[in-house]
Amino acid sequence: MNSAPSIPSAPPPSAHPAAPSVSGKAVRPGDRIFLGLSRGSGIALLVIMAAIAAFLTVRSVIAISGDHANFLTYFDWSASGTEPKFGIAVLAFGTVVSSVIAMVIAVPVAVGIALFISHYAPRKLASPLGYVIDLLAAVPSIIYGLWGALFLVPHLTGFYSWLDDFLGWTGIFSYSDEAARSLFTVGILLAIMILPIVTSVSREVFLQAPKMHEEAALALGATRWEVIRMSVLPFGRSGVISASMLGLGRALGETMAVATVLSPSFLIGASLLNPGGGTFAQNIASKFSEADEFGQDALIASGLVLFVITLLVNGAARLIIARRKEYSGANA
Repeated sequence: MNSAPSIPSAPPPSAHPAAPSVSGKAVRPGDRIFLGLSRGSGIALLVIMAAIAAFLTVRSVIAISGDHANFLTYFDWSASGTEPKFGIAVLAFGTVVSSVIAMVIAVPVAVGIALFISHYAPRKLASPLGYVIDLLAAVPSIIYGLWGALFLVPHLTGFYSWLDDFLGWTGIFSYSDEAARSLFTVGILLAIMILPIVTSVSREVFLQAPKMHEEAALALGATRWEVIRMSVLPFGRSGVISASMLGLGRALGETMAVATVLSPSFLIGASLLNPGGGTFAQNIASKFSEADEFGQDALIASGLVLFVITLLVNGAARLIIARRKEYSGANA
């Protein structure tokens, strides 16, 4: 009679190699160095931001305390003389209006281009087109300014006359046949400048949309547009908002292109097509070289306002994105 085969006994616990412990602490020299560099970079960024804010605040307090007019509502900029009077009403209006015009024009066009590259164009066309869009973001702003002054401004007079014929009754689009060096022209130029940024970021976000969602929608009989509307756009909404805020930040702080195209004046007119207006960055660039010490403090005070507006815009964008915590490129 054969005996039952013996079952080998399990090796003692000591025979298994101990698994390496995983923790968040840096245990190797390379980890410690990388942790120190990363932490130092973050702290350095906060220190730099705090130093900029402190510098702007100190110089702004000096200027505002010597201003003989209301800094927020005065319509002129005369920071030199025995009784300096200056205000940011016109500058704030021009900065906000030109940036809003740029966003209204650029964001829908950029989203359309991004969707075409990511979901409609064949691969042989999508790659070169995306490369060209990325190259446009690297063009210097002075080149855009020269193109706007020498080409865009002369060719907009006919379009402005057409707007005046059909929409001049609103007052916003009335045109007096002057050179098209207006806030609306600045908005169009800024839209062209921020278009590559918004397009590139939106394209990358749309490419990260979950393929399973798109394939499931197609399996249920959805058309290409229905797939984009139900799967791609909801997923990429936060990314488009981030891209738009990134473009808005450039539009708010653009200097040379605006200074080249705009015919500035410290008047707020009802029409957006007639020359006039101004922006924070354009005013600082045009007046800083000829300003005395107090005049420079006044310009720095206007720069502080632009600094605060930019922080508020980016903070609002972060709050909007935080409400959609399910968005994450890693989950695609």
